[in-house]
Order: sequence, then structure tokens, then C-alpha cells
Amino acid sequence: MQTPTEPQAERIKQRRLREKNNLFSRLPATYAASRLQGQRILQKASGLSIVEWRVLWDLSEAGPMTIRDLAEIQRIDHSQLSRALPAMRDKGYVTMARNGQDGRQVLVSLAPAGIAAYAQSAPVMKQRRDALKATFTDEELKTFIDLLDRLEDFFRQPIDSILESEPDQ
Repeated sequence: MQTPTEPQAERIKQRRLREKNNLFSRLPATYAASRLQGQRILQKASGLSIVEWRVLWDLSEAGPMTIRDLAEIQRIDHSQLSRALPAMRDKGYVTMARNGQDGRQVLVSLAPAGIAAYAQSAPVMKQRRDALKATFTDEELKTFIDLLDRLEDFFRQPIDSILESEPDQ
């Protein structure tokens, strides 16, 4: 707790220093910066959104798949794709058809306009991935991915396992 006589600038500086190490505040900021950068690159290259790009990239690499498969690969909620895909279909990027083996599932495939949009965006998105790879060594990237896996595992823990321990004073 600060004293009332401590200058405001110093209090703010100290708070910023503490927040620099606060993973809970850094993750959303990092995610937002990544998303904004990707969106700007895509807008310049093709006008695609991040969601559109991810869907086209996944379908280009893995072929037709269900909405559930796309959501699992992208690590996002199924409903986010369910909302985005009809607009992508309307733009001619994808086709959507009931799965012949399971009518409850929708199979999403690339359409000609989606193939063209992917081809237009893929080179600049590869430049982005290459630029990131140039920022870190292969070992650093491997370590970072391992740490992200551990962090994601932590966030998926039942909250009771976190709340049962006594908080530090």
C-alpha cells in the first residue's frame, strides 16, 4: 500500500513494473497485438478476417472437415465458427453440406473463391510466420510452445483444485 505523500508518477511506475510480470494481464495484450497485426497484414493482402484466413488455411491443408474439427484444430469455441461460416459461404469461400454419414454434422469445403483468397493471402502470412521464426531460435520456440501447453493445462484445471489451497497473505 502506498502512502499519500508518494508522488503519483512513482506509484504508477511501480504498478507498471508489477504488471509487466502479471501473466494474466500480459496474455490478453499479447493476443490482441497478434490479432491486430495479423488483421492488418490480411487486410493489405486480401481483405480476409483472421477467422476467414484460419478456416481457409485449415481447409487448404487438411481438406474438407466438420465445424467441430475446425474448432478443435483452431482451439476455439464451435459457436464462433458456426456464426462465421454462413458469411464465408455467402462470399463464395466455402461450401457447407450435411455429412452423409452423420446428418447432424456439417462438412465444410473450400470453394473456388476460397481457394483464390487463400492463394492471395498465403504468401504474406508465410512471411509473418518466417519473421516470427527469425525472432526466436528453434529451441526457444519449442520451449515457448511447451510452456504454452503447460499454461493451457493449468487454465483447464477444475477451479476447485485452485481454490482449495490457502491464499497467500
